[in-house]
Amino acid sequence: MRVGGEAAEVARAEAQAVLAMVRDERRRDRLADVVAAVDDGEVAGAEADALAELLELGLASGRVRAVYGPEGEQAALALFRRLPLGRELSESALELNQALGALEGRMIETISVSAVGPAEYAVTISTDEFEVVLRLGRAGARLATIGA
Repeated sequence: MRVGGEAAEVARAEAQAVLAMVRDERRRDRLADVVAAVDDGEVAGAEADALAELLELGLASGRVRAVYGPEGEQAALALFRRLPLGRELSESALELNQALGALEGRMIETISVSAVGPAEYAVTISTDEFEVVLRLGRAGARLATIGA
């Protein structure tokens, strides 16, 4: 996947910032590979996955916005959504919206949230005819069950 412009600048800077703090040699080598791939303007495979993790952390923590401003944040977010991990999360959100369409126009009777694991939650939405269970967590959002 091609990486350029402001997204490449933010990605390179984030990778270099983390690289400067990491002591583990394997992790340093992996980050150096990410920096080299971004410098080449093309990321794929392991470098794309590592870059997605870096961007996800920077975006979730607010660091990207704080350091690079709103424009840098938007560039990083657009790049994240193009990487395999970001695409997967976007697709899971689309699937959830489609599943929730089954509830449209129906009276919601109950909504409940329960913790099912570390940073993982189940959201149950019930109507008179349907029950939808969504799983929300670090790996994204997904439909667990839909039934009558």
